[in-house]
Amino acid sequence: MNLCRLLLLCINKFSYDMIVSEIMNQLREWGNESTKKVLVKHGAKEPFYGVKIEDLKKLQKKIKKDYSLSLELFDTGNSDAMYLAGLISDPAKMTREDLNNWVHKAYWYMLSEFTVAWVASESRYGTELALEWIDSDEENIACSGWSTMAAIASLKPDNEIDHILYTQLLDRIATTIHSEKNRVRHTMNSFVIAVGGYCSHLTEKAMQVAIGIGKVKVEMGGTACKVPLATEYIQKMHKRGLLGRKRKTAMC
Repeated sequence: MNLCRLLLLCINKFSYDMIVSEIMNQLREWGNESTKKVLVKHGAKEPFYGVKIEDLKKLQKKIKKDYSLSLELFDTGNSDAMYLAGLISDPAKMTREDLNNWVHKAYWYMLSEFTVAWVASESRYGTELALEWIDSDEENIACSGWSTMAAIASLKPDNEIDHILYTQLLDRIATTIHSEKNRVRHTMNSFVIAVGGYCSHLTEKAMQVAIGIGKVKVEMGGTACKVPLATEYIQKMHKRGLLGRKRKTAMC
């Protein structure tokens, strides 16, 4: 597919069915068997082509933000297209219904912990939905909740972070993390790191919790991925002068 043609289609708002078809054809062409095998080990399932993130970002650069197109792509159920949907989404236009639809369709962690969480964190409903999601009995949804709260910690100025709420969440993690579901343990650990690293007024509290929980065991599907030790990760951020330095966007 000619990327200039895709851009023209998007600008002129031709049939979204046609645009989605063009994009899916391009994703199929960019599919990589080696990438696909790696992603399967991490939890991805058919249908998907195994497109590299760097290639998805080529389309993101051309399309930029397109709320309607992002909804169409996420609804394809194709993991590559769903991830791209997050990259081109317009969080300011996402409704509660949109986000709840996405969180229920995000069937593995690259979608639940990254795509959905990133978009939710930059939407107007981030905190309220995340607090609902973390109480879900469904592992992927609970993970989306914790990842959303972590992303919010990395984005919002400290004076906009609810000190009491985040302290309560840290206390909850301190007493429950080791009895939680597999990926929930991972996202709880990441939340402690995010709060300790990005919220300077809560760094001391997060470090106390990190010391208390120690090493968190997570089954990583036989891959080489490891769960970072929260204490060490926060200390590394401190040494690099990154403590309290907020991010411009959760997307990456």
